Amino acid sequence: MPAADRLTPAARPLVEALSAAFPDLGGTVTDAVEARRILAAAPAAPKAPLAVGTVVDRTVPGPAGAPEVPVRLYFPEPETERPRPTVVFFHGGGYTLCGLDSHDATARRLAVAAGAVVVSVDYRLAPEHRFPAAVDDAYAALCWAAEHCASLGGAPGALVTAGDSSGGGLATAVALRARDERGPVVARQVLVYPVLDAAQDTPSYRENAEGFFLTAAHMRWFWQQYLGPDGDGGHPLASPLRAADLAGLPPALLVTAGCDPLRDEGLAYANRLRTAGVDVTLSHHPRMFHGFLGFPDLLPEAGEAVAEVADAVASAGSCRKNSGEEGGRTG
Repeated sequence: MPAADRLTPAARPLVEALSAAFPDLGGTVTDAVEARRILAAAPAAPKAPLAVGTVVDRTVPGPAGAPEVPVRLYFPEPETERPRPTVVFFHGGGYTLCGLDSHDATARRLAVAAGAVVVSVDYRLAPEHRFPAAVDDAYAALCWAAEHCASLGGAPGALVTAGDSSGGGLATAVALRARDERGPVVARQVLVYPVLDAAQDTPSYRENAEGFFLTAAHMRWFWQQYLGPDGDGGHPLASPLRAADLAGLPPALLVTAGCDPLRDEGLAYANRLRTAGVDVTLSHHPRMFHGFLGFPDLLPEAGEAVAEVADAVASAGSCRKNSGEEGGRTG
């Protein structure tokens, strides 16, 4: 089947527009600074930002010997009916691109839909700061959020790690680190088409190598920037899918897209979590692409996935059991 026919009719023009505007990473564009310049020059969306209660930019203590980490705090409108979860959110961008502004709409939507305090983390980017700098920054932000949860208005026991793409990889990496270092207790991890394995050798990397916005060539370039020539792609904090033991991790929601090079590593991670006894909800969307969650007003599948993400966050404190449960569109 031609690549375009595997997408829904509504998704196809979005993929074409995104692909046209995105830098040719690993091809004509090999420099991260140039890639960021191209993205920054793209026209901004004309839509007004979604209103939230309060937005605050600040810094929090970074890892030992490293700079402070910029974060953006999103507070929903005051609520009295139930306690608020606290979400530590990590943006995507292949560990190399994007930041607080690129994912502002996503963080706002999460704060409003889930009634959550969102701590969006501006971790250091590669290649200027290679692995494990991003993980170290992400973990420092998680520890700060856990320590200050009450002052942020968050409920005890409702700390969530969340992220999309490479941010999803960071969200599960810090959950692993928190488990292994007896760090903050994470109630739930929300992983949206996460980057989980540097091997890049799954069937979805071949089936979805081109034609669906994110390409296999993009991912090769991202991993080269993140790891460098001597980086350890097998390290479990770089490739959580390769972690020897996943037992004891927090319940997880995984959102995956069928037309995505990362599809199979997300599905494999869900299966490994289940095997390890971790409660998992899988929301798989066969005719969607990497990045689809950003278009809930244009794609019904995205609206459904956003609702599932919000529900997973909102219910974090109750530790609702989801073992073996599957949601989302599967056909």
